[in-house]
Amino acid sequence: MTGMKVARIYLRVSTDRQDLQRQESIVEAAKAAGYYVAGIYREKASGARADRPELLRMVADLQAGETVVAEKIDRISRLPLAEAEKLVDSIRAKGAKLAVPGVVDLSELAASSDGAARIVLEAVQDMLLRLALQMARDNYETQRERQRQGIELAKRANKYAGRPTDNAMHERIAALRSSGHSIADTARLAGCSTSQVKRVTALMRAADGDKAS
Repeated sequence: MTGMKVARIYLRVSTDRQDLQRQESIVEAAKAAGYYVAGIYREKASGARADRPELLRMVADLQAGETVVAEKIDRISRLPLAEAEKLVDSIRAKGAKLAVPGVVDLSELAASSDGAARIVLEAVQDMLLRLALQMARDNYETQRERQRQGIELAKRANKYAGRPTDNAMHERIAALRSSGHSIADTARLAGCSTSQVKRVTALMRAADGDKAS
């Protein structure tokens, strides 16, 4: 595939109640832009988590010269800046790069430049990426704070009922765990986070304990 542009596409939403379908157009857009799509990684997990199974699988699959494509930078990361930079560094360490709307890509221009011009372009690229990653984290923290305030107001008005239980997801997790799958495999197959698998597993054990007593 020498000379061919190769992309790995990462699609993410935060919760099981959200739909990834809206982001599927990215796949066709990448193909229309001349990319060969080597892999599509779909995930339902918070961008504030570093241990997303599909994200880690994508990074492990990356080959030199490939491009990671996502809808927005916050699909890749809502992590604190230091952790977000580690994630980006792990992508770059594979010889790959990011192609995300809202983040100006100066890599080709920098590669074709020499001396001081190249140093300046690379520094500007890093600065723009850091800014985008920090903005993604700031937006996440703002949303969390607004959610906390909303919950607090609802509690004061005695109108807060908590999050609705996703019974279908719980049943999938219970079935996978009962058939012997590990926590990590269950999260990957069910399309959820490992923390959710652990919570449901704990509830299963508690329920089994109640039945035994």
